Amino acid sequence: MQQRTPADGVTGPRKGRGAASNPENRFASVRREVVDDGWEPVDDDGRPAPLRTHVTRETAKSILSRNDSPDIPFTFSINPYRGCEHGCVYCYARPSHAYLDLSPGLDFETRLFAKMNAAELLREALRKPGHRCEAIALGANTDAYQPVERDFRITRSLLEVLEACHHPVTIVTKNALVLRDLDILGRMAARNLVHVCMSVTTLDHAVARRMEPRASSPTRRIEALQALTEAGVPCGVMVAPIVPFLTDHETEAILERAAGAGATRAGYVLLRLPLEIDALFCEWLAHHFPLKAEHVMRRVRAMRGGRSYDATFGKRMRGEGLFADLLAQRFGKACDRLGLNRERRSLDTTQFRPPGPAGQLDLF
Repeated sequence: MQQRTPADGVTGPRKGRGAASNPENRFASVRREVVDDGWEPVDDDGRPAPLRTHVTRETAKSILSRNDSPDIPFTFSINPYRGCEHGCVYCYARPSHAYLDLSPGLDFETRLFAKMNAAELLREALRKPGHRCEAIALGANTDAYQPVERDFRITRSLLEVLEACHHPVTIVTKNALVLRDLDILGRMAARNLVHVCMSVTTLDHAVARRMEPRASSPTRRIEALQALTEAGVPCGVMVAPIVPFLTDHETEAILERAAGAGATRAGYVLLRLPLEIDALFCEWLAHHFPLKAEHVMRRVRAMRGGRSYDATFGKRMRGEGLFADLLAQRFGKACDRLGLNRERRSLDTTQFRPPGPAGQLDLF
């Protein structure tokens, strides 16, 4: 396999990392072939040594991303970081690292970029006369509460701006770190300005450690969901992605646990394998679930019109065919039984007040 060499030249499963290799991005003009000569560092158990996370502080030029995809329920989103330390092997955002001339593999989860001026840019964007107030999705491409947020606190600074302007926001995360900002979220919830969705892929801790190694454990996510709802923050659960033969059998159980924790809304996304993720995921399957690998990919192709992935709007999130229809029926019936998605309450956009001119103090 042709692939980009990690910093230490070793390929293979890493402790605490999702991807097993570092393939060249699709824009690269050269290809390198890695050969293990046996001289590279390994742990006592014979596995390649762990890779450290490197964060580059950057000054971004803009912060609001506009979306016009018909199957995405928001227009504007904010991503405080580029790359994600959670290391979810299936992450659909991995190919975006190609625009930085980096690999969608290990680079995506070890070489991160923090937008240090995010809060200032958000104030400028909200101050513009043409800004139309509607809920902003926080962390749509990469998780706004990934582990490095504990130190950088960029997400919190964004929430402070949104709260001051009474601007609605939605959050999807896999990290219980969201509870750190419960003070802000609680106040915004009282004004109907926030909704939090906890993403839960599996309840099996062993699978979670391999598939999304630096995200919060499934138990911690459910506990965070309950803590949010007890504080009055409206919450939902996103069962995503659903992986055939690996996690699909847990769909109803995840919904039951989330509903029991107070979630009132639920959604799901079928496994997506765009661009370089296809090879990365197959490599991961071969390492961790070799006996299931072919069964998983055969079912994926059956739900994707014979291919590993179909990016067509309306199909990319749900798939097609018999098995996709059965999954949709199972999900719908479970939601009906548990009382999920009975109400669709919109966040309030009428309270928005733009921030004042730069340097002006807020008297009220």
